[in-house]
Amino acid sequence: MIRLTTTSRLRALEADRDAARAAALELTAHAETAEAAGVALRAELDDTHRTMTALAAEYASELEAARTEVEAARAQVLLDAEDRVALRALLRTARRQSRALDRVYVLFRHGRLHSLHASADAAEAAAEAEGAPRHGWTAHTPGAALPPATETAWRIQPLPLGGAG
Repeated sequence: MIRLTTTSRLRALEADRDAARAAALELTAHAETAEAAGVALRAELDDTHRTMTALAAEYASELEAARTEVEAARAQVLLDAEDRVALRALLRTARRQSRALDRVYVLFRHGRLHSLHASADAAEAAAEAEGAPRHGWTAHTPGAALPPATETAWRIQPLPLGGAG
């Protein structure tokens, strides 16, 4: 079968072809622009992801450090409360044992309550029995600041009984 095409029909088909090519070129340009924008957006998202991951790791580290500090503080509070309870019990015992005493001598080891004694000599003897040096004991001047408990292996502190001073 043979088909005849007129010149006007041929020109119309060529015009349609040229218009389709122009539209295809325009769509290709739009696609390339969209692809470039997508690549740039992906790079920006990757940077944001890296930044957020680093911030999350930093936050987790800070959170763990804070938890550790809280646990240490909680443990110290519990130890302090135990020391206060033990000291009260020892003071009650000392009051019951001798009403003639106006003070007791509390022996601390590294800042923690160790024992309670009727005299400074008895407290020193107890410390020496636990391995404290036999010499070099010094008296604390009333009103002066005490050295940090963690820096002092053994310390004796007089405490008044029953409001006596």
